[in-house]
Amino acid sequence: MNSLPEVSRRGFLQFGAAAAAFSTGGGLVAPAGAEEPGAGGTDTWRGLKVGIATYTFSKLSLDVTIQDVRRVGVKYVSIKESHLPLKSTAEERKAVVQKFRDAGITPLSCGVVSMSDSETEIRNAFEYARDAAIPTIVCKPTRQSLSLLDKLVQEFDIRLAIHNHGPEDKVWPSPLDVWDAIQPFDKRIGLCIDVGHTARCGVDPAESIRKCGSRLYDLHLKDISKKEGKSLPVEVGRGVLDVRKVLETLIAIKYPYHVGLEYEKDMTDPLPGVAESIGYVHGVLATLPG
Repeated sequence: MNSLPEVSRRGFLQFGAAAAAFSTGGGLVAPAGAEEPGAGGTDTWRGLKVGIATYTFSKLSLDVTIQDVRRVGVKYVSIKESHLPLKSTAEERKAVVQKFRDAGITPLSCGVVSMSDSETEIRNAFEYARDAAIPTIVCKPTRQSLSLLDKLVQEFDIRLAIHNHGPEDKVWPSPLDVWDAIQPFDKRIGLCIDVGHTARCGVDPAESIRKCGSRLYDLHLKDISKKEGKSLPVEVGRGVLDVRKVLETLIAIKYPYHVGLEYEKDMTDPLPGVAESIGYVHGVLATLPG
């Protein structure tokens, strides 16, 4: 299990105290000083765009999701189809994204979008992201479609982040499988590293981030109960992943894209676990040198 240094623990407890306000209708907000770069204060997120993959809230409505993202004090999301259907009009896509923006939340990606070899289906995914002004599609394509994807990333100027899904996935189990496959193609075809699935493949998440950093366009941050077999999701900081090393590596490579918490436990009531996880991340960042 991750050890929690004292400074990190204090940061965590700030979030925990605020979380207690849930039962009385209060809201969780970022601790004092958690300003964005250039906002006139210290960037306690250390330059990282920490946010939420809204798959976390996929059993909840769009309005509740926006409210809960605000309550945990982050400003970025990756939008899941449950909150913005692929089968939607351009106007509907723009309207959903505007709701996030009006709440002070910036959508940095969408997905995970599963892709077949159908050009019609794949093109719809690109049009979906274009209409919503989302710069990155987190996706699970086939290997056979990479040549078509190469053409479409150039046509639309939208990045792809291929998501690895662990040892059960026969196409993209590890980020290293993605990395090797995309080398001949346009650099806008990249990766979304899922740190939990990566560890379950026997690959060090931090080392994969360092190796693939030049084409790493999204990241799913989480924690897991064990690295072997079918692991259970847990609150970040309660599991076996070296979250500190992951965050240190992201800072070291000056990672500019989304660091999205994907919390897959208690999905009918994820907010307490999300608050604890974001609080832990914020606390660890407070202990890092520099």
